Amino acid sequence: MKPKVAVNGYGTIGKRVADAVQMQDDIELTGVTKTHPDYEGKIANENSYGLYSAIPEKVSDFKESEVEIQGDIHDLLGKSDIVVDCSPGGIGAKNKELYEKKDIKAIFQGGEDHEVAGFSFNTLVNYEEAIDRDFLRVVSCNTTALCRTLSGIHKNFEIEKVRATMIRRGGDPNQDSRGPLNAIIPKLEVPSHHGHDVQTVIPSIEIETLAVKVPTTIMHLHAINIEFDKNLNEEEIISILEETPRVSLIDEGLEIDSTSQLIEVARDKGRKRNDLMEIPIWKEAIGFEENELSFFQAVHQESDVVPENIDAIRAMFDLERDYERAIEKTNKNIKLKKIL
Repeated sequence: MKPKVAVNGYGTIGKRVADAVQMQDDIELTGVTKTHPDYEGKIANENSYGLYSAIPEKVSDFKESEVEIQGDIHDLLGKSDIVVDCSPGGIGAKNKELYEKKDIKAIFQGGEDHEVAGFSFNTLVNYEEAIDRDFLRVVSCNTTALCRTLSGIHKNFEIEKVRATMIRRGGDPNQDSRGPLNAIIPKLEVPSHHGHDVQTVIPSIEIETLAVKVPTTIMHLHAINIEFDKNLNEEEIISILEETPRVSLIDEGLEIDSTSQLIEVARDKGRKRNDLMEIPIWKEAIGFEENELSFFQAVHQESDVVPENIDAIRAMFDLERDYERAIEKTNKNIKLKKIL
């Protein structure tokens, strides 16, 4: 029997997860939820995704609209084996009690605290530990990106310290109520929470982070510096990054100099919603100086966590015990290939 998957919250992440679930051959989408009728709900109807009201008291709002629903969240959970909670940050934690009462497995997103599940997940780091779990948390877009690029290096070299600056988008493209429209806003919590979040997945890594918001909507950018206990083998570092799944090194000759050009590549390649689920690193900007490594990486905040959500489902139902085969299967089914 295929595990039956519900997606609670058909928004930025939820609609991408729903699409990815629908593309798998060993799991099945049972439906998605919205808190109110809107254009995304209408598109869910057009996609033949069973749509349910996330708030039982709001069922009447849907019935008075053109957006069709099949019931409420209780109906959806009753026919599902696992729920991927893609609610706004803080709401998922409130939903956990409901999932426990329904005796259903749940995946939470990085907007929740680590404590919501007691286990924070990244496929490259701790896939085997996720096997048969009832609850886990897929870490945020920034933490997912850091875990991907740091994991292979951390396994092969003794890292003394990581320092990373998160240059964050002000809001997602459809968040017209968010800014900043004309400002650079430093996160005054120093260091920022991102480093601690990485440590929920890789406890042994020493990392500190800073963060600022800038007037863009399309991607984040990370500036990363890593100190090692000895001088570096440059070719080995490059090889590790090139071989890391869901990381793409962008060659100098391609003349891709910005996040906007990366998004244009995604458009030209026909990527749905311009998604870049992999983490691009500018190869020409990888810098070496004795025992230090520096590089820039881009993060498409709307999509990079989607593959990990699919991997997590496979682990929680023990559909695949080896993380490399899980990655290979997920990538194949969602047609995730090297961007260039």
